[in-house]
Amino acid sequence: MRAKSGIVSRSVSSVSSSRSGSFFARLLAILSVAVTIVMVDSVNADAEAANPKYAGIVVDAKTGNVLYSENADRLQYPASLTKMMTLYMTFEALEQGRIRLDTPVPFSAHAAAQAPTKLGVRAGGTITVEQGILGLVTLSANDAATALGEMLGGGSEDRFAQLMTAKAHALGMTRTTYRNANGLPNTAQMTTARDQARLGIALRQHFPQYYGYFSTRAFKFGSRTIRSHNRLVGSVRGVDGIKTGYTRAAGFNLVSSVQVDGKSIVGVVMGGASTPARDAQMRNLIASYLPKASSRGGSSALIAQAAPAPAMIVTPAPVQPKKAQQMARTITAAQPPISAAAADLSLPHKGPMPDARYQIAETEVAYAETAARKSDNPLVAQPMPAPTKVKTMTFKQQASVAVPTPAPAYMPQEQGDTSVDAVTTASTTPSLTRAASTSNGPTGWVVQVGVSPSRQMAMDLLESARSKGGKALASAKPFAVAYAAGGDQLYRARFGGFDDQRDAVNACKALKKAGIKCWAAAQ
Repeated sequence: MRAKSGIVSRSVSSVSSSRSGSFFARLLAILSVAVTIVMVDSVNADAEAANPKYAGIVVDAKTGNVLYSENADRLQYPASLTKMMTLYMTFEALEQGRIRLDTPVPFSAHAAAQAPTKLGVRAGGTITVEQGILGLVTLSANDAATALGEMLGGGSEDRFAQLMTAKAHALGMTRTTYRNANGLPNTAQMTTARDQARLGIALRQHFPQYYGYFSTRAFKFGSRTIRSHNRLVGSVRGVDGIKTGYTRAAGFNLVSSVQVDGKSIVGVVMGGASTPARDAQMRNLIASYLPKASSRGGSSALIAQAAPAPAMIVTPAPVQPKKAQQMARTITAAQPPISAAAADLSLPHKGPMPDARYQIAETEVAYAETAARKSDNPLVAQPMPAPTKVKTMTFKQQASVAVPTPAPAYMPQEQGDTSVDAVTTASTTPSLTRAASTSNGPTGWVVQVGVSPSRQMAMDLLESARSKGGKALASAKPFAVAYAAGGDQLYRARFGGFDDQRDAVNACKALKKAGIKCWAAAQ
């Protein structure tokens, strides 16, 4: 029996040793793969930081503090990051009730002809607004972006691009110019990493009810399953969007939103050398700067909480061209066509707005002396083009601003639309106090209540606002400032004559209580 016991003991010991060796072999293999991944990410991130086209920024979304910045104010090509603004405009139209998620979006020949990537809907066909949103956040569909832009722009993508640019400037994205709805190459379509971070925060803050779409990993479109291009969603803890982008001239772009453990940041990487290098740099930025973000402070309204989208969203099959005309007649009866002239360009109010809206003066012909900075928010404090007094009709970009170095075919001769209109007009309506007749308009602080495509509409907007503003606007001077946007003339509807920021902000608060959207700025 002792001999047999010894045999059993040796057998068990041998098996145990074999299993132990197998376990350690597997463990070593796993550790080896993990180390390799870390090393590859580190190499990619280092290479990206050395890339001459690279620009990046990380912003604490709770406080607005800039945690990291490199070339953040250099002009870059947005590529498909453009679709973030197309989606902003779509969400705004949904919130205002001008469209619904099931509203059909018609595809013109122009929209259907856009270069891939695309949904592939034929001219005359339609999709729903929700399918368009999903097509943009997952596939980055150029044809769907153009179709949405044409619908929201009253049938014109060019007009929609003008509205996009006006909205960008109203959000404080002062260095951004749009020329199309999808981001396909256009030498005048420019932005900065800082502006894209501002837009990312605005999307979360203003539209929590729709922001969850950015975390969609896949959706069913007819017989196709379309999966997201954003590889960080689902693979990096806390990442809930937002958008990727690429053209040959722009390089590889990415905006990422992260919310985890009570902390929240928005990161931007632009001009990446490749998808792996771009993604590795973003992972590196998240790992480095999320721990430094604040878990307290700031307004809760700054971070829009939204339930994540389901892993797979099933949508109806797109409507084919033969059925589109019949459906269009039904839609027209139920919902009037969207007029670009009637579109409200003022900002939706979702609690406190980014501080930059109260600090950054706009590029116009006439200025008072630059107001002293009243905020220590680094998102505002970073160098930006300063307002100056000028005598000419054209404001050119500062020579010190570097221009990206794209492929020769895309080199811009002039960055965006820099022309401005010096005309400042006052109301001819007897019920309104006539503003100063000089081109400068009232000095000091002003409150803007919207932007309109005509002077009369701007003055009508001011008259309506004054009737609801009460004592806060008793001594305010209404005036309209004309400026050029994409070849067209728009008018900013403003009240001037406020002595300091406090008076302007209080007047704006009174307007908001009355349901009038507004913002204050130094004139």
